[in-house]
Amino acid sequence: MADQEEDPSALPLPDRFTHKNWKVRKEGYEAAAKEFKLATSENEPIVRQFVNDASIWKGVVGDSNVAAQQEGLGALCAFLDISGQQGCTRTRQITIATIAEKGLPSTRPAAKQAALEALLLYIETDKPDPVIEELLPILSHKQPKVIAATLDALTQIYHAYGCKTIEPKSVLKLLPKVYGHADKNVRAKAQELTVEFYRWLKDAMKPLFWNDLKPVQQQDLDKLFEKVKDEPPPKQERLLRSQQAAKEAAAATPGGGEDEGDEEEEGAIDLEPEFEAVDVFAKIPRDFNERLGSTKWKDRKEVLEETQKALDTPRIAEGPFDDLVRGFAKSMKDANVAVVITAANCVELLAKGLKKSFNKYRKDIMNAMMERLKEKKQTVTDALGGALDAAFASSSFADCLEEILEFLKHKNPQVKLESTRFLVRCLKNTREAPSPPEAKTLAEASTKLLVESQEVQRSAGAEVLGTLWKIMGDRIMNAHLDGLDDIRKTKIKEYFEAAEVKAKYKPKAAAPPPKPAAAPAATKKPTLGKRPAPKKAAPPAAAPPPAAEEPTAPLAPKPTSRPGVSKLKSGLAGPRLGGLKKAGLAAPSPKKPVASPPPEEEEVAPPPQPKFGAGRGLAGRPLGKPAAEPAAAPAAAPTGLGLVERAELEELRAEAERLRRHNEELRGERTKLTSQIHELQNQNAQLIEDHTRDVLSIKAKETQLVRARSDYEAAEQTTQTQQREIDRLKRELSRQVRVTSPPPTDLADQIYSDGNGRFGDSNYNSQASYGRKDSRIASGPISPGGDGKENFDSLSRPDSHTSGKLSPLRADASGKSSFSSRGGRNSPAENGTSRLGSSQAASGAESWKRAAEVTQNLKQRIEMMKAKQGIGRPPPQ
Repeated sequence: MADQEEDPSALPLPDRFTHKNWKVRKEGYEAAAKEFKLATSENEPIVRQFVNDASIWKGVVGDSNVAAQQEGLGALCAFLDISGQQGCTRTRQITIATIAEKGLPSTRPAAKQAALEALLLYIETDKPDPVIEELLPILSHKQPKVIAATLDALTQIYHAYGCKTIEPKSVLKLLPKVYGHADKNVRAKAQELTVEFYRWLKDAMKPLFWNDLKPVQQQDLDKLFEKVKDEPPPKQERLLRSQQAAKEAAAATPGGGEDEGDEEEEGAIDLEPEFEAVDVFAKIPRDFNERLGSTKWKDRKEVLEETQKALDTPRIAEGPFDDLVRGFAKSMKDANVAVVITAANCVELLAKGLKKSFNKYRKDIMNAMMERLKEKKQTVTDALGGALDAAFASSSFADCLEEILEFLKHKNPQVKLESTRFLVRCLKNTREAPSPPEAKTLAEASTKLLVESQEVQRSAGAEVLGTLWKIMGDRIMNAHLDGLDDIRKTKIKEYFEAAEVKAKYKPKAAAPPPKPAAAPAATKKPTLGKRPAPKKAAPPAAAPPPAAEEPTAPLAPKPTSRPGVSKLKSGLAGPRLGGLKKAGLAAPSPKKPVASPPPEEEEVAPPPQPKFGAGRGLAGRPLGKPAAEPAAAPAAAPTGLGLVERAELEELRAEAERLRRHNEELRGERTKLTSQIHELQNQNAQLIEDHTRDVLSIKAKETQLVRARSDYEAAEQTTQTQQREIDRLKRELSRQVRVTSPPPTDLADQIYSDGNGRFGDSNYNSQASYGRKDSRIASGPISPGGDGKENFDSLSRPDSHTSGKLSPLRADASGKSSFSSRGGRNSPAENGTSRLGSSQAASGAESWKRAAEVTQNLKQRIEMMKAKQGIGRPPPQ
């Protein structure tokens, strides 16, 4: 028994991995993990042994004992960390499914964490796609806890590596199936995974699965999205081995890190579903060109609608679309807006279907579409904008820049405005930052838009500058924004803060010059006064090429026994000029005076020295005045030469500083003047605008005044016409009154004759006769068809005195008879009154009728008074 208990520890690790006792397996896993951690490379025997025998790991990660399984997962993590890509590729198909089924749902947190770490290492050491492919079938597992654990692992994987490193489309397509699971824990984990996707993809992920969810689930997700909507964009927390190597290589090269950042930002997340390309030529009408040239707009619209249905496919196979695109460009000039909208929709579908292949047709259609932007109808503008955006997506920003800049100068304000808006959309969607020259051109064109008369155009220009600022950064854009006033800068700053772009400009550092090229550069420094004389003294002693002297020490080139040369070399070729030694030895070969026989004079004499100074100021003067004293000249040269050069250098530095300050002052003054110029231009533009507005207002007032004067004259003419009509009516009324009224004398004669007859024939006394006359006068204005009693009653109210006088006569029968006979004698007057009333009724003037009645009453009263006065007169003969 004791031998059997001691045997397991002496067994090889593979045997211990498969031992029937879980404690032995556990100890074997621990021992293997220690061995893997001590290994230095993947080529060590212990590592190669488990790489070759990869099938053993399936039992390790799926150990029936949870304690042993925990240690086994730890051993796998240590193995993957040291074995690299080869160990990953050999074992992942064996272990990943088992890890997902037994490791991730483990009740032990340490085992669960080790299982997740193993999956992350599988992704880190090679690539993520195979791991995701192995995990996706687990989402259809029969046990809900396995599905929930796998969803949680996917959430952690995407959180660590991001959606730019791991393709999210395959997982997004399976989300509706997971949301339909009966287990609430599975649905909760699916929500966590969806929120993680939203952190990376935002609303761009919705077309892949959103419509397949229930409305309640969509509402719940929207609430969760609101919590993370304002968070900053996530960053990749864990790098692949390939990314780590690239980062290390970039760190070793200056400027490489910025390039890597550019690649990360430019790496777009492709969420577009993959579709098979479709050949659409069979569906396009064969008589497309003939029907498109029809004189009836309905025929043209119908053929474009048929073409639109044929092009409505996600992916279009390449083909000769030249005639089709030319037909679309021709339709952009159509007078009917419905034809233009349909043609723009066709262009958009064709560009989206062909993708990058559409770029070769872009020039044929883009100018025609931008020219049609003059249409003010929003439906036309939207259709053309969608087509332009699709055409831009198939090309690059540099390809479209020339056309856009040309249309920013268009004479039509509507075309200019829509072109500016199209430029803003291009800047926001491009993944290639413009180059500094392109940014300068854009900034200059946009700055001109800031002084436009329309406010919406000025805002569009400010938005272009703000978006461009977001892409290019402060260092490049400050030069273009310095001349603007504070109001415009504030407006541009607002657009800068609100802009969302997909590209960032990062200048690439220039490559460092090669080391061999550094020596010639150093040789130029002595021209500023770095003691070139000693360097000239050394070469004459060396007859061979200078290459033989380069590796020697500063004091090595001494082939001659002359003491002057030795002192010169020891004094001047020391540490103070150590950096120029190789340059001094390499340079003299073309300048060496070979023809001079006395080497002593050449080495000591200073005439070669001005060649380094190139005749510049004091440094170009000969330094050795006493040519006859070769030993004294080197001793005096270092001290005097250094002081002169130092003084000259200080003077030059002071002069440079003065010039720099003066330049800064001039630049500040220029900036101030530029700002004043822009301010004056703005004031001038405002004054012009105010003047134009005042002129228009004055013209409007003048127009109103002319209209009011004409209205007054028309009203005056109308008044005069009405006044003449009134006068005419008055004259007509007077004439009618004179015609219808009997002469007063005739009425009096009748009264007088009637009175004589009565007095002669009847027995009435004078009082009775007077009563009858009075009664006839009182009942004068009676209507011809009415009866005397009614007319008498109507007149008794206004003249009660007359009525009282006549009332006794009414009670008398003979008086009644006399009144009746007297009423018969008055019938001509009554008939005249009736004729007057009928003519007035025919004319429709009620007021004149009333006036006539009053006039008649007055006349009768007058006649009555005359009758009273002539009662006692004798009857006329």
